Amino acid sequence: MTQTLRAPTPTATRRLALLDVLRGVAILGTLMTNVWVFTGPGAEWGVLQGTLGDTSFGSVPGAAESVFRLLADGKFLSMLTILFGAGLAIQYASAARRGQPWPGRYRWRALFLFGEGTVHFVLVFAWDVLMGYAVTALLVAWLLTRSERAWRRVMWWAAGLHLTVMGLLTLALATAPPAGGAVSPQVVDLYAHGSWADQIAFRLQNAIALRLEPVLTFFLLLFLFLLGVRLFRAGAFGADEAARRIRARMLAWGLGLGVPLSAAVALAGPDFFLLGRYGAAPLTAVGYIGLIGAVVDRVRRPGRFMDALTSVGRMALSGYVLQNVLCALVAYGIGLGLASTLGAPWRPWWVMGLWAAVSVVLLVFSTLWLRRFPAGPLESVQKWALRR
Repeated sequence: MTQTLRAPTPTATRRLALLDVLRGVAILGTLMTNVWVFTGPGAEWGVLQGTLGDTSFGSVPGAAESVFRLLADGKFLSMLTILFGAGLAIQYASAARRGQPWPGRYRWRALFLFGEGTVHFVLVFAWDVLMGYAVTALLVAWLLTRSERAWRRVMWWAAGLHLTVMGLLTLALATAPPAGGAVSPQVVDLYAHGSWADQIAFRLQNAIALRLEPVLTFFLLLFLFLLGVRLFRAGAFGADEAARRIRARMLAWGLGLGVPLSAAVALAGPDFFLLGRYGAAPLTAVGYIGLIGAVVDRVRRPGRFMDALTSVGRMALSGYVLQNVLCALVAYGIGLGLASTLGAPWRPWWVMGLWAAVSVVLLVFSTLWLRRFPAGPLESVQKWALRR
């Protein structure tokens, strides 16, 4: 169904600077989790073997890695999802302001994003988020043609169903016999020494298993998208006093509940990994948005770092793909192969260093690129293709 919109939304008439900063932080924060995927045993396949689910505070390196991962795991991905929902709401408001049909051309944008995600999955990174975002965006775009009461009801039903699914899966993990958890030596060798073609073939052969996350978390994606819509319509990303009050509440509730829950789940053991990443993390992400908003509100003169974060946020799609390409070239055997050559004495320090180095590259590259071009590389390709 296509609906012609006529009611303008004033908040959509100017670019919200905070949204770009938040997107920049979310991109770099997502890398804080993904960098362990690239450098772990079995890389992308190792996630399914639980190699990222265990944390240890028994040593200084173990504690450093655990805290680093705990700060990021699921939090920034949830933040990115909320912001994607807010971006969808902005486009809906823009269509309303122009009196254009909805979803109208947005369907093509979502389908193109699905295609980009498919290419990214096949060629670069198995745990791509773009495909799941595209499917969810199509549903949410349709829901916005319904009444606000209707989509808000869907939003809370989605939250309830998601928590139910995560609770049942956690119960199954906690009561199941202990699994071996070791990654196949053939898979470890594939990422350490295999060719790019071999890795592509492996992803295609195991596509169902490697696409499991967006299926299991579909209701969470739906909830977070609609939460982003609701926050945008409430004015949470604005620069006025009402927006600051909303973000202050987000900070208090999100961190006040999310941080203790995340810590408790982490200490409970790897069997509770799903509740941490997909239960406590989204709540913490809401607090992160409030915290970053509070910091930005106190910055009187944005310096180069803030400008660079804004640039990363403005070309978030390009930054997301680029950071994964760089990590694959550094960690896998198709590039430098550091994941297999830098052993225990270097871990976790070199992995944290990789995150810092790639983050600096993104900050510098985004700043320099946008000085010359109006949009990021992939964003420009997307606009060109949609115009065609």
